[in-house]
Amino acid sequence: MLLLSLVTTALAFGQTVCAAFGLTSTSTRFKVDTDAGLVFEVNRANGDITSLKYNSVEYQGTTKMTAINSGLGTSTVTGETINGYIKITVKASGLPVTHYFVVKPKEATIYMGTYITGQVDPGELRWLARLKKSELPTGVHGNVGDTTGCTAFEGKDTFKCSNGETRCKMYTSDRFIDDIVHGVSGPKASLWMIMPGVAYETSASGPFMRDINSQSGDTDQELYWYMNSGHLRTEPWRFGLQGPYAMAFTAPGVKPPKDLDTSFFSTLSILGYVPASSRGSVTGTATGVPSDFETVLHWHNTAAQYWTKATSSGSFKSPLMKPGTYTMKLYKQEFLVATDSVTVTTGQTITKNIVSKEPNTTVIWRIGNFDGQPFELKNGDKIERMHPSDVRMAQWTGTYTVRTSTAKDFPMALWSKQGNPATINFSLTQAQVKAHVLRIGTTLSFKGGRPSVKIGSWTGADPGAPVLIDSRGLTRGAYRGYGEVYTWGVPASAFKSGENTLTVGVSGNGDATWLSANYIVDALELQD
Repeated sequence: MLLLSLVTTALAFGQTVCAAFGLTSTSTRFKVDTDAGLVFEVNRANGDITSLKYNSVEYQGTTKMTAINSGLGTSTVTGETINGYIKITVKASGLPVTHYFVVKPKEATIYMGTYITGQVDPGELRWLARLKKSELPTGVHGNVGDTTGCTAFEGKDTFKCSNGETRCKMYTSDRFIDDIVHGVSGPKASLWMIMPGVAYETSASGPFMRDINSQSGDTDQELYWYMNSGHLRTEPWRFGLQGPYAMAFTAPGVKPPKDLDTSFFSTLSILGYVPASSRGSVTGTATGVPSDFETVLHWHNTAAQYWTKATSSGSFKSPLMKPGTYTMKLYKQEFLVATDSVTVTTGQTITKNIVSKEPNTTVIWRIGNFDGQPFELKNGDKIERMHPSDVRMAQWTGTYTVRTSTAKDFPMALWSKQGNPATINFSLTQAQVKAHVLRIGTTLSFKGGRPSVKIGSWTGADPGAPVLIDSRGLTRGAYRGYGEVYTWGVPASAFKSGENTLTVGVSGNGDATWLSANYIVDALELQD
């Protein structure tokens, strides 16, 4: 299907595709003609892509090249034709990285794999295409990562524009479980990253991890795929083959399919590649997750990670997995509700059912859903694509009144030095004046931020700082960390018949305003 789409693309432009599929070389470069309109060149000294022409238009930027990270530096670069495919191998001299470019005849696609044996400084690993913004002006999610004419006001990556709107490259991110294809576009073509099948198996931090997909300034449009990152990473790096993945040209706005076939890598001696014949899978039924939430399955160990979404009936089948024993997790949307383990063997499909262990608790009131996401709360619908100070955000202050307010009235985040605290007014009958459990779920914390709570003369004990993730999250559009849930036993003496007020604040350290200690709210409830 992709082959047909890309050939049709070339014909639609009225262009004649290049004369012949092939690899040529000089003392300084390899040149690849895909015979599908795409011709690109690779520097033989370091493996950078230095030219990227599609239908005779140059898309490569002029100041920095397209490469892993900001370039692998001095490398051994070899090119060959194997079994009808072109393969270029880039073995870095100073980094634990071997990178591959692979091309199939008559496809305007560069297939890639990145093999690593250790962590890469500065703590991240990404494919980064540096492109001409004049030819590809539209980034992922539109202009959220376009900093043109705007001024940095938080770190070097978060910008404010003259109209009060904010921009950041992190605002272009999507959850790994959903991010199979993303791209940038222009009037003559679109360029896409494709992460099919098990491309994420050697990345870190699970199905809900997110990272930069694009950014642009005055002249360059940058297209990314982050394989490993220090941006809210919740587990150590994995090593081995990252991918296979691909970068493909199409006609403007024509999105390529997700099911890109990379099985031909098995014929090319790619380090770390594990073919389907050497894998196994898990099938079964997941039960107990309410029908209005996604049912997500997640398998992981120190070597690999996988995920899938169950059907409406709860049935699921995992991707093909490397043999091994895995922790198996069940999520209600992004809220962990069960954990088990399973052992995968080569050539076998293992049946393993899993049941939600979330208790069905009766509550006096609940604000939001315990689903690991803040989207139903105030500003939750905006936080992925803009800074909390953006003019499009609703005021962060406000009072929630049980039975008359909606979830949108309660802020999705609280800070120790900004917009703090929040109050919840609720009424109790005389029969309800007794001991209760107060429960607050959070999705992400910064600078040790955790809830402080007070009802009447009662003040809840400080639960202590959560595990530190030393990276800005909330102000860079992220909402997912470890996902702590806090509970307090509230004595009957804290309550009274009639109107009561819960004050919810923040304990923790941090700088001023938006970089003070904070946390993102999942949901709150007072149990009966």
